Amino acid sequence: MSERGQSRSLKTVGIVAAVVAVGIVGAGIATRSQSEKKLAGWTSAQATPTVAVIHPKAAGSSTALTLPATLQALNTAPIYARTSGYVRKWYVDIGDSVRAGQTLAVLDAPEVDQQLAAAQADLQTAQANQQLAASTATRWRNMLSKDAVSKQETDEKIGDLAAKVAVTNAARANVSRFRFTQGFTRLIAPFSGVVTTRSTDIGALVTAGTAASTPLFTVSDVRRMRAYVRVPQSYSAQVHPGQHVALTLPEYAGRTFDAVLTRTAGAVDQRSGTVLVEVQADNQDRALKPGSYAQASFPVMGASGAMTLPASALMTGQRGTQVALVGQDGKAHLKSIQIGQDHGETVEINAGLKASDRVIDNPPDALADGDAVSVARGGADGAHAAR
Repeated sequence: MSERGQSRSLKTVGIVAAVVAVGIVGAGIATRSQSEKKLAGWTSAQATPTVAVIHPKAAGSSTALTLPATLQALNTAPIYARTSGYVRKWYVDIGDSVRAGQTLAVLDAPEVDQQLAAAQADLQTAQANQQLAASTATRWRNMLSKDAVSKQETDEKIGDLAAKVAVTNAARANVSRFRFTQGFTRLIAPFSGVVTTRSTDIGALVTAGTAASTPLFTVSDVRRMRAYVRVPQSYSAQVHPGQHVALTLPEYAGRTFDAVLTRTAGAVDQRSGTVLVEVQADNQDRALKPGSYAQASFPVMGASGAMTLPASALMTGQRGTQVALVGQDGKAHLKSIQIGQDHGETVEINAGLKASDRVIDNPPDALADGDAVSVARGGADGAHAAR
């Protein structure tokens, strides 16, 4: 082959190699571009959360308003010492039943005994001075009738008698005061009930009249129990004296205690927006204990236009309680609501929702107003209905 033919062959091979190289580079660029597009699409899809949508349901017309309550004894009396001394003996302990007027403990107060003795001596002195003044005044009256003494001197003797009578009365009152104080060394029950606390022992020093004083005993009348409950204003018109209320306690599963609403404050507390009511329950078997936590269920009608949602749909933040709605633009929109009653798994919404609203269930924590969302197919409409 000639040199010219060899040169053409080399040029042809070079052109073919260049075309193949350009094709390989182009294919690589196209493949990479397609991968980047897929990655961008996947990233965009991952950035848009997929959410389940539910619809609010109308609240039932009749429901039970369940509110927390703390039980108290009908009457509770902390027993303090009215005089200082040492505990000589105590006769009752926690859990003991006592009757009105029964002695709970006795104190030794030697100082009071000595003060009483001194007051009695002062009374005897005052009585003796009164008797002398009385006899003197009588004699001067007799002498005045015979013009043996002046009227001025007689009046002075009569006035001295009146002063001595006043001193005697003051001494007698002082004796009575110390006798009452001495009587306070015996602590008694003010009414029949049960001893719920005892904070003293034999030989303990009891100091009366100080801010740090603690009750030696507490007596509670547990034959009837009462509880104060705060009812929301929206339901206050439906509660009234004489209404029966169901009490439930965690230690008595499945048991309900019947209580009666006895009185209502008749005013709304501006700080909490509630009305304070009192309920009472019979407690002859002493199943109810003072200080116990209970739940009081009031038979009421649901608020007009109220809707229910699962508690998982609520969002709580700086703007209060809100829910996330899916708009027609496919974006989330946060809306504030007003909760009427909390049933645990579900809540009753008094304002802020319609039955046609599409509410996001279990919204992501980072969800903000205006974020794009993707609605899951076969959403949670049925999930709410099943709750």
